[in-house]
Amino acid sequence: MSDSIQWLFIPIAYFISSVSFAVVVSKVMSLPDPHSYGSGNPGATNVLRTGNKLAALLTLIGDALKGYVAVTLARAFIPVDLGSWVLPMVAVAAFVGHLYPIFHRFKGGKGVATALGILLAINWVLGVMTLSTWLIVAVFMRYSSLAALIAALFAPLYFIFLFGIQPMALAIAIMSALLIWRHQSNIVNLLNGTETRLGSKSKKEE
Repeated sequence: MSDSIQWLFIPIAYFISSVSFAVVVSKVMSLPDPHSYGSGNPGATNVLRTGNKLAALLTLIGDALKGYVAVTLARAFIPVDLGSWVLPMVAVAAFVGHLYPIFHRFKGGKGVATALGILLAINWVLGVMTLSTWLIVAVFMRYSSLAALIAALFAPLYFIFLFGIQPMALAIAIMSALLIWRHQSNIVNLLNGTETRLGSKSKKEE
């Protein structure tokens, strides 16, 4: 495949990830628009505030799956080249598509599930290591946001440990930085001691 065609997978990845499953699932299941209640964040955590666990689960799976599909699709057509910037940019585009979806007025989620899907598509060991970090922090600290922040910090380090310094390591670092930036309000809440713990009820954003 020519280099010019390979670059087309970047906008394709963006458009795939621009589908907000929080919005889609809510419409299909006759639930309120996730932008209109709770944190206003179109993600699984906010959808769960409706009390519909199935809708939240479908949102979580859908957001992770779109990141996985976007990168896996590109990998099927783009030759593996450790020095190439195409696939790393596909990964970033898939993540940005969730954060700023063109189909939903650029009002997207925080990217935790989508980032996991992308990491699993890059390498399943990398994805499992990052997910394990999230689970360990979430179980012991009971803050989903803190777990996401720590997992984001470790993800690029895990990649470098597994594969060395490559363009993809920078791409993952960019995604991690964007994820942390999207959690600004959570960081403030954590510092103030007002962040919602897992399993507790609050109107504050998790």
